[in-house]
Amino acid sequence: MNEVFITATAAVLPNAPVDNDAVEAVLGKIGDQPSRARRIVLRQNGIKRRHYAIDPVSGAPTHTNAGLTAEAIRALGESGFAPGDIRCLATGTSIPDQLMPNHGVMVHGELGNPACEVVSTAGICLSGLTALKYAWLAVGAGEAANAVAAGSELPSVVLRAGYFSAENAARAAALATHPWIAFEKDFLRWMLSDGAGAFLLEPHARAGRINLRIDWIDLSSAAHRLPVCMYAGGERESGGELSGWARFPPRQWAEKSIFAIKQDVKLLDRHVVEATLETPLRAVVARRGLEAEKIDWFLPHMSSYYFRQPIADGLARAGLPVPFARWFTNLETRGNTGSASIYIMIDELRRSGRLAPGNRLLCFVPESGRFSSGFMHLTVV
Repeated sequence: MNEVFITATAAVLPNAPVDNDAVEAVLGKIGDQPSRARRIVLRQNGIKRRHYAIDPVSGAPTHTNAGLTAEAIRALGESGFAPGDIRCLATGTSIPDQLMPNHGVMVHGELGNPACEVVSTAGICLSGLTALKYAWLAVGAGEAANAVAAGSELPSVVLRAGYFSAENAARAAALATHPWIAFEKDFLRWMLSDGAGAFLLEPHARAGRINLRIDWIDLSSAAHRLPVCMYAGGERESGGELSGWARFPPRQWAEKSIFAIKQDVKLLDRHVVEATLETPLRAVVARRGLEAEKIDWFLPHMSSYYFRQPIADGLARAGLPVPFARWFTNLETRGNTGSASIYIMIDELRRSGRLAPGNRLLCFVPESGRFSSGFMHLTVV
């Protein structure tokens, strides 16, 4: 493996930030009723502002997922790099604009750059990091002279009130009137937000700028022992198994709200820290020889500040008690941008002036789909 460096970063957050009081004005009210989940979810998640690719006046979408991703990649041009220079393009997202073709080639089409290798990874929050790992391996193996990796999310497409009403009026009414259903289904409207980020990976550091050497990326899945927790495009059966959308006749797609994003919050609360952080991190600590005092910055992708203390407790139990003073997160001002989150966090920290040569960063990206996670170690050069 050759050394690989992140030599440029970029992030794009669509339109003006939306504060908590304006969320339903932009997304709309389900069943024309204010959300019953709003107060408890916002109190727990700590998010104060987020971004949506929605015109706040007309309610019309302002970006596609592919378009937002391409915008982030073009922003890498601040470093003198142009899309025409890309040799390998790897993208990850939770909700592409369509089932086929894959997200990566749609981004390539938006960019209009010459022929290059294009890969798109599927998943939820972890898909951005899996795309980055592919790009890292491609450059590290000498297969590509450079690579661009990107993570992007556009959940607002399925969070707008019109989506719920058009899909199933009865379900929209239930969301507006039944507290438990509201929390199970409506709470994601207060958690998820839009954004995209991109990294340029090269085999040499560039002079006169902050470079981040990728030391390693470790991925892990707990799907062999835990059921599905967060999903879309399917329906969970009574035993907890997930049946995909193709198993249902089209007339049932709206009735069963097949394409809505759903999450088992009880399952999430019971298992997410142990399965995505504590257990895999023990193996990473042993394999990589990690020591808490040698981690200068810990960057956790958190869906909510509700998990801040449980994550800290999990770090301690795994033998890596990094204190809060060395954590960096922008959840409060950027919202939960899923697979784009780690890109947006790293870009903001890199531009903050707080990094110094030799600093070591440990990044943590959990995914509750079926409890997967990834850890990445970076060194500032």
